[in-house]
Amino acid sequence: MIFEIFLFFLLAIFAFWISAICGGGASLILVPFLNLILPTSIVPFSFTIGSFTSSASRIIVFKKNIQWKIFIWFVPFSIPAVLAGAWLIKLLNPFYLQFVVGLFLLTNFPDLIKNRKKIRSVEKPYPKFLLAVVGFFAGFVSGVTGAIGLLFNRFYLRYGLTKEEIIATRAANEIFLHTIKLAVYIVLGLYSMNAIYLGIVIAFASTISSFSVKHILPFLSEIVFRRIGYGSMVLSGIFLLFTTTNSILQQDNISFSKNQYDEKTLNWRKSSFVLEYALDEGLEIEREIGFHELPENLKQKYNSLKSNYDEILLEKVFKINSKSTYEFYCFKENKLTKFEFEE
Repeated sequence: MIFEIFLFFLLAIFAFWISAICGGGASLILVPFLNLILPTSIVPFSFTIGSFTSSASRIIVFKKNIQWKIFIWFVPFSIPAVLAGAWLIKLLNPFYLQFVVGLFLLTNFPDLIKNRKKIRSVEKPYPKFLLAVVGFFAGFVSGVTGAIGLLFNRFYLRYGLTKEEIIATRAANEIFLHTIKLAVYIVLGLYSMNAIYLGIVIAFASTISSFSVKHILPFLSEIVFRRIGYGSMVLSGIFLLFTTTNSILQQDNISFSKNQYDEKTLNWRKSSFVLEYALDEGLEIEREIGFHELPENLKQKYNSLKSNYDEILLEKVFKINSKSTYEFYCFKENKLTKFEFEE
């Protein structure tokens, strides 16, 4: 066990080197390993301990490079969003959010392939209100996932900061978020002793990483630093889409099959849906339902029909810009009669 912890410690140092240079990504490296050891709901707590220590040590190393004009607009609007995001952990499936994050990260591909002049031409300070908006969304996503680096790295890269200013300002902005998250996780009971022990291991590793990365940065030019940043976001987007898609398919039992009407159905969790498109009616979503889900007036209709048929199967049809309808599939001696009623 000690050997495994030591290997994890070395991996964490490497992960936070990548995080400093790429603008994030430590979570993509470490969280999969934490998921093997800890329940999913308390993984953010363990990782946030390390993230807090990483931000604190980077502030110490790069304190002269912090851009306080960004800090004073970013942080105040991120704090309430962190509280909301942390609370939603118990209600929201983080895999769906990570899937959306993956799609967003892929939008950085055009910046990755731009030439040097075009990359620098898009860099300019944002309006103050936009700093507040970015801070709010950064806080919310951070509260849910425990990590925000890569998602908002584009914001720092396009602001026109140097690589040292990006690392320092990002750390100053995020340390308050990590502090609040740790407090909220504790209040909500989203932690354990094992999570604390692993968090301490990550904290030591992140500190070593912060003090050593200062000696790595001089070997990277500003344009290389930016290309690494954009490239890491694109690769992370591909990775997130792949991993979260597999997780969602397995967790929610998503599959395709045929129902008794020989229709292609989408199975999701314990429900089945049929997607149909007609030129005259548009997109429709059909779901099998039970008798108890019918409105009272249609329950009476069902009761009046059931004596005339061997079996009646029910579906609810959802239509865009139109009222929902109910379809009655009535079978008698293997012959189908279909009725459709409005809600």
